Amino acid sequence: NKTLNTQARAKWKKVAYGGMQPGYADNYTDESFLEDMVMNANVVKRDLLKVMLDSVSITQYLCVVVLVVCVWTYTLSARIDGRTLHLVNAVLLGMGFLVLVLTETKLSISLLLHYLLNIAYFISGLYVLAPLYCTLTRSISSDSIWALTVFLLVIHLFLHDYAGSTIRPPGALKNPTLTSNISLNASIVASVLIASRLPSRHH
Repeated sequence: NKTLNTQARAKWKKVAYGGMQPGYADNYTDESFLEDMVMNANVVKRDLLKVMLDSVSITQYLCVVVLVVCVWTYTLSARIDGRTLHLVNAVLLGMGFLVLVLTETKLSISLLLHYLLNIAYFISGLYVLAPLYCTLTRSISSDSIWALTVFLLVIHLFLHDYAGSTIRPPGALKNPTLTSNISLNASIVASVLIASRLPSRHH
C-alpha cells in the first residue's frame, strides 16, 4: 500500500499561488526548492591594488584640505609667524618646481620660462590683491565667515572630481563638468573669505 501511495502521489511542484498539493504537507519543502537559486549573480570582482590606488586620490585630497584649514587656523591665532610661513611656502614651491622639471619628459627653455611666468603672475596677483582681501568682509562677523567657509569647503569636497587622476588614461583630455566647476568656485570663495580675516597683507 505504501508503494502504491508513493507512486500515485503527484510530483511536487514549486507553485506560488496554487494552494496545497495532494500528498504533501502545507509546510513541505522539497530538496529541489533551492536548486535554481543564484547567489551573487551581479558581483563585480575588483582588483585590490586598483581599489587602493583609487582611494589614494580621495585620501590625499582630504589631507590637503585639512592641512590648509590647519594653516589658516594657526595663522589666524598667531601661532605661525608670517616670515616662517613665507619660508615654508618658498621651500615647498621650489621642491615642487624641481620635481616638475625632473619628471617632465619634454623639457625646454620656453617651458621653464612659461612655468616661471605663471609663478610670477600668481605671486604678484596675490600681493596686489592682498589689501583688498583684508577689507573685503570687514562688516561681516567672524562667526558668519567661519560658518560660510565650512559650508563652502564641504560643498567643495562633495563635488570635487576625484576620478580625474585615477580613472582617466594618461594623456586624455580633461573636460570640466558642472560639479567640478562648482567645487572649484566654492574653494576659491572660501579662500577669499578666510584671507579677509588674516592680520596683514603679508600673511
